[in-house]
Amino acid sequence: MKRRTLGRGGPSVGAIGFGAMSFGGLFGQTDDDTSLACLDAALAAGIDFWDTANIYGMGISERIIGDYLKARRPDIVLATKCGIVPGTPRRFDNSADHIRAELETSLGKLNRDKVELYYIHRREAERPIEDVIETMATLIAEGLIDGYGLSEVAPSTIRRAHAVHPCRAVQNEYSLWTRQPELGVLQTCAELGIAFVAFSPLARGMLGDPPVDPAKTHAGDWRRENPRFTEPNHSANRAAIDGFRAFAHARGWTTAAAALAWTLQQGDHILPIPGTRTGAHLGDWIGADAITFTQADQAEIARLLPVGFAHGDRYSDAQMVSVERYS
Repeated sequence: MKRRTLGRGGPSVGAIGFGAMSFGGLFGQTDDDTSLACLDAALAAGIDFWDTANIYGMGISERIIGDYLKARRPDIVLATKCGIVPGTPRRFDNSADHIRAELETSLGKLNRDKVELYYIHRREAERPIEDVIETMATLIAEGLIDGYGLSEVAPSTIRRAHAVHPCRAVQNEYSLWTRQPELGVLQTCAELGIAFVAFSPLARGMLGDPPVDPAKTHAGDWRRENPRFTEPNHSANRAAIDGFRAFAHARGWTTAAAALAWTLQQGDHILPIPGTRTGAHLGDWIGADAITFTQADQAEIARLLPVGFAHGDRYSDAQMVSVERYS
């Protein structure tokens, strides 16, 4: 697999990373053996940048990765996150004590003395970002993390944070159907030498084969309530993406590989982290980094899935509370 740098001065990693949220059961039942086999498949494919968080399955994802690391000792670059406090409603805590306590808990689950990248999963709006980054800089100085990242933030926050201590990565949703980072975040990251980590680059399963059918998902799958997966939006989105699916298949590509190739080609600083529960689905991504679009291909993709084509917002109103808005 081709390599990219995780931020200026950061480690070299495979151009495609791995998001381990699904190990926590958010998108359906899974088990340890299946998850461990998926990590085997990731390594075999050259995927050595793994992304998890303390709230994925309330520690399940971190524990599974920690079990794998303890048993197999692979050479990987690992990211985890903190800042979201579960509850109804959930809240956000970026205090120094909370960040440190959550990191210590995560390191224990991960069987690690440090992580290469530690994210503020969501920003606590009331707390100055400068204070938060001072905490992250202290953790770097202590050798507990190699670098810090931010998630779902605005360009202004990135610049303020970077001025205190260089930011290694920004992780926002980005795909053919979620293009908001193009309104400043991608450009800011490129200017400052920050990696942009694209989560949900496969549109939460819609840019896969077959696409997600909400009616067939399990009762707790949050996509059942997501605006883009409820009717009439889901049918409209499915019709649009089916055209892209036919385009990819006609060229011998899976839908997922073509979608990841598009994301990769939006900038050399972009690292998509698709997620899955199984090695079989992961196999659909193989070769995405080797796909090259012609000018005609690019024009056809833009015709099939123009900017803003998606019907419905990417989050419900309740979920959008945690996202920094800037446009």
